[in-house]
Amino acid sequence: MKKEKTEKLKIIPLGGLEQIGMNITAFAYEDSIIVVDCGLSFPEDDMYGIDLVIPDVTYLKENIDKVKGFFITHGHEDHIGAIPYVLKEINVPIYATKLTNGIIEHKLREHNMLTKVKRKVVKYGQHINLGCFRVEFIKTNHSIQDAAALAIYSPAGTVIHTGDFKVDYTPVFGDAIDLQRFGEIGKKGVLALMCDSTNAERPGFTMSEKTVGKRFDQIFADHRNSRIIIATFASNVDRVQQIIDTAYKHGRKVVVEGRSMVNIIGIASELGYINIPDNTLIDIEELKHYPDEQTVLITTGSQGEAMAALSRMAGGMHKKVTIKPNDTIVLSSNPIPGNEKAVSKIINELSMKGANVIFQDAHVSGHACREELKLIYSLVRPKYAVPVHGEYRHLIAQAKLAEEIGIEKDHIFLLSSGDVLELSEESAAVTGKVHVGDVMVDGLGVGDVGNIVLRDRQHLAEDGIIIVVLTLEGGSGQVLAGPDIVSRGFVYVRGSESLMEEAKRLLDDRVQYCMDRGITDWGRIKTEIKDSLGDFVWKETKRRPMIMPIIMEV
Repeated sequence: MKKEKTEKLKIIPLGGLEQIGMNITAFAYEDSIIVVDCGLSFPEDDMYGIDLVIPDVTYLKENIDKVKGFFITHGHEDHIGAIPYVLKEINVPIYATKLTNGIIEHKLREHNMLTKVKRKVVKYGQHINLGCFRVEFIKTNHSIQDAAALAIYSPAGTVIHTGDFKVDYTPVFGDAIDLQRFGEIGKKGVLALMCDSTNAERPGFTMSEKTVGKRFDQIFADHRNSRIIIATFASNVDRVQQIIDTAYKHGRKVVVEGRSMVNIIGIASELGYINIPDNTLIDIEELKHYPDEQTVLITTGSQGEAMAALSRMAGGMHKKVTIKPNDTIVLSSNPIPGNEKAVSKIINELSMKGANVIFQDAHVSGHACREELKLIYSLVRPKYAVPVHGEYRHLIAQAKLAEEIGIEKDHIFLLSSGDVLELSEESAAVTGKVHVGDVMVDGLGVGDVGNIVLRDRQHLAEDGIIIVVLTLEGGSGQVLAGPDIVSRGFVYVRGSESLMEEAKRLLDDRVQYCMDRGITDWGRIKTEIKDSLGDFVWKETKRRPMIMPIIMEV
């Protein structure tokens, strides 16, 4: 038995801390590693041209022979989005609930990986044994169906990872969160609780998803004479269910628009997570056969994403739907931190087209507020608290809450991605760091755009580029043509002839200076051109464009 006490459980977040997105955490004990979630995050504003960001999994690659499997808490992009990329390198089985697995399978199919990756559908209450670990799935509520918390049993003790959750006693579909199970595991003793912090600053309880249904009913009753367009998250199957139910009750036909929305509703109805009354759904092509007051559109784009259906409608670029003055548009979501500007722009664009935009009270969060967090803490009664899933301020808010509930201050760990937290009954401490980071995905390239390329893109975006072309004669090194100046994104050349002429004169002098001194080394000539032109341009315009001298030999 002594052996068990000496080994410690390591918890290593590889992403997802101090940000919303890219959730992935490794648990290591002796020669076993299991991974919880495998998400992506969306690019920051200064990541020009980047499509998505996935976690750097060097740690898992280096320990590939120990990695036993991935456990997925639910089917949101920030928890499953990186699976096709990461599993190309770390091909181990994936364990997830039915709907989550359905969404993952759709992703793997798009990447031609369906036959390569092993998947196992897990039921609530089921235990999976992998290496030194045993993992149990516990029913929770969230803004997507089939969310689970995980109880991770190791020889060093039990860790509960809540995943993203809220406490909903009246969910639209399925059962309420299994609070009893949290209590039972809590009674037996829990080493650490890793708990969702997204709403840790918000007091009270998160409203039930059912309250949104009542609000929809009211909106439909108040706007009997207009077409209704509702934008929400594609993954919120319950929200879509309530919109469809309300539309059916009010005798309206429903169109589902937006690629991700169509995909997820397809998967959900196939697996029996959504119930659509006969003859309610129609194709977008059939819209023209019905009067406006008999139709509802459910669409993506509630976050103001540039390419989503609602943005295209607002900008007048949607092929099938034109916003009309009497339309009622409901934004059934809150802006995710950072998207406020984009959402505000959409509301303005829609309002200018004469539409009536409703964005108050048409949404409830999928995350637990302070009172629900306290409830989970008091049921689980963990020895150590490790707040996860949230920006730094959210993690701090939860740390304070854990302290209020009676967890000792030095038993609360605010980790950064890459920290190695070693735990046992006797002690807990951060004992080291592993390599973590962002891997950018741009088109088909994964990781080929790094910080240097991004820096160049930022430079080009901010100040433009000047290219100087010079042709020298082979052997003698005499100037045959040039130096010619081409610029892009620096100044509008037609309006700045005198500036360009002066720059050309300056370069002629510089090149002549090099010739007179017998300088034939191309590197030297390029440096001379760069320095002199850079100084001149800064003096004249206070801009620092990228300068690229190109020398050709004939």
